[in-house]
Amino acid sequence: MTSQNHPIGVFDSGVGGLSVLRAMRAQMPEEDVIYFGDQGHVPYGPRPMQQIQHFSEGITRFLLAQNAKLIVVACNTASAAALKHLREKFPEVPFVGMEPAVKPAAEHTRTGVVGVLATPATFQGALYASVVERFAHGVQVLQHTCPGLVGQVEQGDLDGPRTRAILEEVLLPMMEQHIDTVVMGCTHYPFVIPLIQQIVGTDVRVIDPAPAVARQVRRLLEAGGLKRSEGGAGSMRFYTSGDAGAVQSLLPVLLGESSQVQAVHWKSDLEIER
Repeated sequence: MTSQNHPIGVFDSGVGGLSVLRAMRAQMPEEDVIYFGDQGHVPYGPRPMQQIQHFSEGITRFLLAQNAKLIVVACNTASAAALKHLREKFPEVPFVGMEPAVKPAAEHTRTGVVGVLATPATFQGALYASVVERFAHGVQVLQHTCPGLVGQVEQGDLDGPRTRAILEEVLLPMMEQHIDTVVMGCTHYPFVIPLIQQIVGTDVRVIDPAPAVARQVRRLLEAGGLKRSEGGAGSMRFYTSGDAGAVQSLLPVLLGESSQVQAVHWKSDLEIER
C-alpha cells in the first residue's frame, strides 16, 4: 500500500529534470525523492518514439520497485513520447509530465510573437501540437531546437562562449521578429535562463515551467492523501545510467545540493539492473 512516507520518483534523459527537482525542493522540502538520469541514452530528442516509451517504462518500473508514490516525467521529450503510454500501462500510478507553457505565453504576449525552445521530438509530438492549436490562436509561435544546448548543460557549461553562441544564433533572429516571450520547452534549458536573459534583455519574459509542475505534484499528493507532513528536509537518492562521478559533480552547480550518485545499467531497453 502506498504511504505518505514513500518517495516521489523523478526521471529525465539526463540532468535537465534537476530544474524540476529544484522547484519541488523549494515547494516541498520535506518530501523524499528518487531521481533517475538516463545519461546512458541522452539526448532523447533524436530517438524514435517507441524507444523512448521503452526507456520510460523501464525507468518507471525501477522507481516503482523502490516504492515511488508518484512519478514526475521531468523531460519534455519523454512526456511527449511516453506519458500517455505510461498512464495506460500503470493506471494506478499518478504521473505528472511536462507540457510546453504555450498557454501563459500566448495569454500574456503584447507583440503577438513568442518563441519556444525545445527538442525535435517535443515539436513533433501530438501534445505540443494540441497545446498550440488550443491556446495560440492569433499568436505567431517561433520554434527552435537549439542543437547542442542539452550537451552543454550536461557538461555544466551554463555561460561559456559555445553556449552563448548556440543561444545567440537562435534568439537574435527571434528578437528581429519582435518576440516578447520565450518558453523553455526542455527541462535542460532553464539552467541557462540567466544567459538567455542577458541576450534578450529585461523586456522579454522567459517562462520556466518547473514551478507550475511542482505545484501540480503538490496538488496531486494532497488530493490522494499522499503528501508528507511538513517539517524537516526529505532525503534524495540519485541514480544514473551514465557516469556517476560526472553527475555528482554537477549537483552542486545545478541543484545547489550535494549527494552521492549511484550508477546502474540497462539490461535491455525495458529493464534496468542495479
